[in-house]
Amino acid sequence: MICCLGAGPGDLGYLTQRGRELIETADVVAGFRAVVDLVKPLVGEECKIVTMGYKDQVEMLQKVASLHHEGAKCVVVLMGDVHFSGFQFLERVERACGHPVETVAGISAAQILASRCRVCFDETSFITFHRRGDIAPFQEHLVHALQDDRNVIVIPRPWDFMPKTIAAFLLARGIGPGHQTEVWEHLTQNEAAWLGTLGDCRADFSDMSIMLIRTLRPMKSQLEPVEAQVGMRSRASAAAENIACSKEDGGAAPQSESSSSSTMEGSRFHLRKDFTHGDQENPRSIIDEDDDEDEIGILTS
Repeated sequence: MICCLGAGPGDLGYLTQRGRELIETADVVAGFRAVVDLVKPLVGEECKIVTMGYKDQVEMLQKVASLHHEGAKCVVVLMGDVHFSGFQFLERVERACGHPVETVAGISAAQILASRCRVCFDETSFITFHRRGDIAPFQEHLVHALQDDRNVIVIPRPWDFMPKTIAAFLLARGIGPGHQTEVWEHLTQNEAAWLGTLGDCRADFSDMSIMLIRTLRPMKSQLEPVEAQVGMRSRASAAAENIACSKEDGGAAPQSESSSSSTMEGSRFHLRKDFTHGDQENPRSIIDEDDDEDEIGILTS
């Protein structure tokens, strides 16, 4: 058995119960040093630990694959959630093993940021630059997301595309400087490291940073106005009282036009209430963070 497990955004308090159980019962725990150090308190005494960096990851993953093929229960840990930005590392694990491996979801830093900043996933795009290779397609996606009036959560690339570089790139592409922007570091521990506008984002930040760029035109609430809800409740209450009074008099509820109208209003109220509740419950949009890099992995998820 072998799996790739999202270890959360750098705080064991955000590790899932399933993830904890897998680490505690593993024969082998492997991953980049920063991530393994995070989960080490949960590793059993008899468990073999395999750590790696960017330069030796292929060699170390071959070692893990060999242990897996010998029957060991292997858990490869990644920061955040595998499916946010850990795919390059997942591909390397599967290449070493020669087959697809199970993935176990974790909590991403993007999810924590969305919660802290109160942005909805269906009104927000998530873009990670924490990857090797050409990032030009993702830069275009970033521009288009802002042009489409979406919030954007961004994981920078530590060696060449950090917040101030991202801001300069967007301004050069015609994105307005007035977008409210937040940069967070060590997300599970601190408040926002910087608040301002895109045009003023010129500071240097650590590798463990994540960025939120807000839309200039946020979506309005689709809930009905409070006044409308109060009016419908009043009409529904009046209809209910009318029916109750009729029953006390021993007769059927009057079917006058006004009574029928009130009852229908009450029905519409309940339908609208349910519909509104459904809208409120449906999740709204965004898209982490572990990459092949070693020490820079601890934020990204």
